[in-house]
Amino acid sequence: MYLGIDLGTSEVKAVVIDAEGKLLALAGTPLTVSRPHPRWSEQDPQQWWQATCDTVAKLRVQIGPDHFRKVRAIGLSGQMHGAVLLDARDQVLRPAILWSDSRSTEECAELTRRAPDLHEVAGNLAMPGFTAPKLLWVARHEPQLFAQVACVLLPKDWLRLQMTGQKISDPSDAAGTLWLDVARRDWSDALLAAGGMHRGQMPALVDGSRAAGFLLPALAQAWGLSPEVKVAGGAGDGAASAVGIGAVNPGDGFLSLGTSGVLFVVNDKFRPNPARAIHAFCHTLPQRWHQMSVMLSAASCLRWFCRLCSVDENTLLEEVALMDDEALANAPLFLPYLSGERTPHNDPYALGMFHGLSHEHQRAALAYAVLEGVSFGMVDGLDALRAAGTGVQQLSLVGGGARSGYWAQLLSDALNVRIVTHVGSEAGGALGAARLAWLADGGEEAVVCRKPQQQDSFTPRGARHAALMPRLQRYRDIYRPWPALPSAEAVAQ
Repeated sequence: MYLGIDLGTSEVKAVVIDAEGKLLALAGTPLTVSRPHPRWSEQDPQQWWQATCDTVAKLRVQIGPDHFRKVRAIGLSGQMHGAVLLDARDQVLRPAILWSDSRSTEECAELTRRAPDLHEVAGNLAMPGFTAPKLLWVARHEPQLFAQVACVLLPKDWLRLQMTGQKISDPSDAAGTLWLDVARRDWSDALLAAGGMHRGQMPALVDGSRAAGFLLPALAQAWGLSPEVKVAGGAGDGAASAVGIGAVNPGDGFLSLGTSGVLFVVNDKFRPNPARAIHAFCHTLPQRWHQMSVMLSAASCLRWFCRLCSVDENTLLEEVALMDDEALANAPLFLPYLSGERTPHNDPYALGMFHGLSHEHQRAALAYAVLEGVSFGMVDGLDALRAAGTGVQQLSLVGGGARSGYWAQLLSDALNVRIVTHVGSEAGGALGAARLAWLADGGEEAVVCRKPQQQDSFTPRGARHAALMPRLQRYRDIYRPWPALPSAEAVAQ
């Protein structure tokens, strides 16, 4: 058996699969995000560790202690770009700065000036979500703390340190730092120097399907596992979800509706296109890369609206499903930029909004607008991928949003692409992490990475697609870039 652990933003999720790839158990533990100032997003790594231990304990109960001990390897998946800063004794220096944090806008411009070849080497624009600008911000605003930084780890790799004592990452996650030479799949000394960093502060790199240490004996005993259990290199959450859904060959793709929204397509070579805010990263499997469009708020928009209305998602979705065509056509429009936006705007100051409200609108109409607005954000991402030369005919749907057939059909209609869901697709990165553990234990890629059984398919409806296009154009017309906020230094002057 194989255990996959996915460190997300809103929860730690874990699965166990058997030696034939069948999903045996799934469990999760929620996480909270701290936002002490506008545009800040942080988490305490100790919260990750406690949630991980709690989730593993839940799986052990589900599987049974004797059966759980048969786990042979563990894979890791995690939210990308987060900065866990460690001192020389491997102690965490401050709360981890997350992918959704946008405080480092000025540092992005500074990094671009310092590293003229950044876009060609890293394959991406400098955006506040990435790791390198975060460290420039720390150097500028917390210099005494920055001077103590002995190592920077990404979130899942900090979990690995607790599990194995090893500081190791993989190319798919490392590609999201802006410190990696993505074509060479190795750290770039020039990009590190541009950020005031050096190679000695970086973890070692291994492919995600290779073994990267063993469980520490004391932890193995606490978890009820053998100390001979391998821990695979793992992957960033996007690449791990790709492995879980079988998107491992050029042209394969998926759409992820989690806290953020991702369109992911596999490439056989490094194909950067930063001009459209497209990400070009390493895949976690050897000699493969991928392109990705990212919107910062996806299923989290629906959770936000549910909290505002004190209603659960299922009840709200049932209300939306009862709306007729006239009600859909007259619904307000929603911009899903609750955390700024990446693709295609690269605008950390973008704000969400409802447009076109009236007394006649009930909460179902606003809920539909949220679903539609996220779907339109995905259309913008797909258009950016197509402009970069990447064609898509079908997409697998993964993440929490995959549970809603209504939303899946809306995405198909808006994107004008066939959408398919798979058995276990809600497991997302955790399933991919378990598969990487299987590969690290000697599994054959063709067997391990086969596409899961199809659960449902959604074909675009011509009439609905045509009805959505005028609304898409109005949605695009509403967005206008907001002026950058003045820096603290400018305000002080």
